[in-house]
Amino acid sequence: MPVISSPYAFNEDDLYVDLRPVLDSPLYLKCEGFNFAGSIKLKAAAAMVESAERKGVLNSRSALVESSSGNLGVALSVIAASKGYRFLCVTDSRCNLATRLMMEALGSEVHVINNAKPYDSFLAARIAYVEALCASDSRWVWLSQYTNPANWHAHYRSTAPAIAREFPELDVLFVGAGTTGTLMGCARWFRHWRRPVRVVAVDSVGSVSFGGPPGRRMIPGLGMGVRPPLLDTSYVDEVVHVEEADTVRTCRELAHHGFLFGGSTGTVVSGATSWLARHGGPAVTSVAIAPDLGERYLDTVYHDNWVRALYGESAIGEPSAGHSAEHSAEPAAAPAADPMPEPSAAPSAEPAPEPSPDPRPSST
Repeated sequence: MPVISSPYAFNEDDLYVDLRPVLDSPLYLKCEGFNFAGSIKLKAAAAMVESAERKGVLNSRSALVESSSGNLGVALSVIAASKGYRFLCVTDSRCNLATRLMMEALGSEVHVINNAKPYDSFLAARIAYVEALCASDSRWVWLSQYTNPANWHAHYRSTAPAIAREFPELDVLFVGAGTTGTLMGCARWFRHWRRPVRVVAVDSVGSVSFGGPPGRRMIPGLGMGVRPPLLDTSYVDEVVHVEEADTVRTCRELAHHGFLFGGSTGTVVSGATSWLARHGGPAVTSVAIAPDLGERYLDTVYHDNWVRALYGESAIGEPSAGHSAEHSAEPAAAPAADPMPEPSAAPSAEPAPEPSPDPRPSST
């Protein structure tokens, strides 16, 4: 029986769902949402905090700040609450309300960017805000999930070896592409150990990560508005792009069978089943990584009015495995919102609260 004293010390790493009875596809889904942060991001968050502490960048006077569309923000909120750090998450208007409330319940502060202008994307606007804040006071520590090698190291050390142990004859691995930490960690591990595994990246239509044109993306998690600095395409064998409407359909079909997964998982499963419909067969052993669970998407992906307004009535119906594509949608304007505060108006940092007298070392 596991007994823990810190919330980041537990992560279920060996749970898989056989999707053959559900989607009639030869796919095993590695479930990464069964921890106290509810997503795979707990691994990267713990690794980045541990690295910063080990290097002396993060100390008792520090305050954490990070740009996140949601899941990493929750993971850092869990760790910050446990260790006594102050944490500010800079997100944007696409972040689910449940996610923002969860971070605040854990004692974190949340700053929402409502308008990307004058920047090219919400991500660029969030990063500009974080950079201005860090320039205003040296006590702010930005872990920078987009450039931090500890992000992919976490999956090199844990996620990929766990998959290899359970599936020694693995043929294809499907990994969602956001910051590409999970993708790069897994792809590097299988390449390093010379495993003949085909690594297929799954991205959202409208993401520019793999060179496609930018487009509207309303489901947080996967996809990027700029090319991910961690991405090395030489480790990726193929890329599948998924329309958000197909993400919604797949999430809802899984829910109809009792599996309530998040938007990122819906995207990965949609892309994987599409690829397998074209290239797979009963003899193919394939695994897809499910980054998150679905409770935080109840007011978006699982809300009929939200889905109708963005994707039309057809997105509420039954999904089909052939709609994922390898192209990007036409760009669409972001919804109108309040102007983003100028970076110079970033709030001055207050002294970070003193951590507990004997902070526990972080764990990956």
